[in-house]
Amino acid sequence: MPEDFSPNTTLPAATDRGVRSLVSKVPEVTALFWVIKVLTTGMGETTSDYLAHTIDPVIAVGIGAVCFAAALALQFSVKRYIPWVYWLAVAMVSVFGTMAADVLHVGLGIPYVASTIFYAVVLAAVFFLWHRTEKTLSIHSIHSPRREMFYWAAVLATFALGTAAGDLTAVTLQLGYLGSGVLFAVAIAVPALAYWKFGLKAIPAFWAAYIVTRPLGASFADWMGVSHARGGLDWGTAPVSLGWAAAIVVLVAVLAALQRRTKAQTGA
Repeated sequence: MPEDFSPNTTLPAATDRGVRSLVSKVPEVTALFWVIKVLTTGMGETTSDYLAHTIDPVIAVGIGAVCFAAALALQFSVKRYIPWVYWLAVAMVSVFGTMAADVLHVGLGIPYVASTIFYAVVLAAVFFLWHRTEKTLSIHSIHSPRREMFYWAAVLATFALGTAAGDLTAVTLQLGYLGSGVLFAVAIAVPALAYWKFGLKAIPAFWAAYIVTRPLGASFADWMGVSHARGGLDWGTAPVSLGWAAAIVVLVAVLAALQRRTKAQTGA
């Protein structure tokens, strides 16, 4: 679904969406954007699980935190949207966001209901502060360090919230991973339908769908990776992680090629 370009931004006036994507720090919202986003959520889920079960969980969380910080630092260091840099940051947010949500339940014993509510409150607080400070939640106004910090704080919170919500439906509500995946596949259609048919504004529609992509991708990735005893296909977390990561690499390469074509057409 498209996402509003806020009138509050100080970006140069431009009606061409391709030109706008060249001066923003985040990509245009296209079908390919949503596909890659879902893939990163699944890859982050199974990668986090693989690391936590292969090495010491504390070390795994430490590795995730370092990779997350390094990817985000790289994203902040560039002056414009670069596909592989942006999506590397999203992938690392996915891995670390999963770990952050799992720490509350696995490490501290907090129920999924409580962790879901907690991260929902965190996300609401980020949105409140972001809008109060910048007067917009439009992702196409991300062209200053402060707005970018709010953006990535919101992204991290959505990943943690989505992880907790997905585990809540799959485990606590006993829908299973496949059942949860189907549930969230239906749920993600709600804001899209509300936007196209019932006049829901683009910004809330975008963020509602963005939140749901996390449990959607993670539920299907878990279903592929977990054992038959847990209702999965038993492909293993490592193969699923590698397969989804390979798909991400291919699609990001496609985005990079499209960006180069846009630059050539606009002379940017």
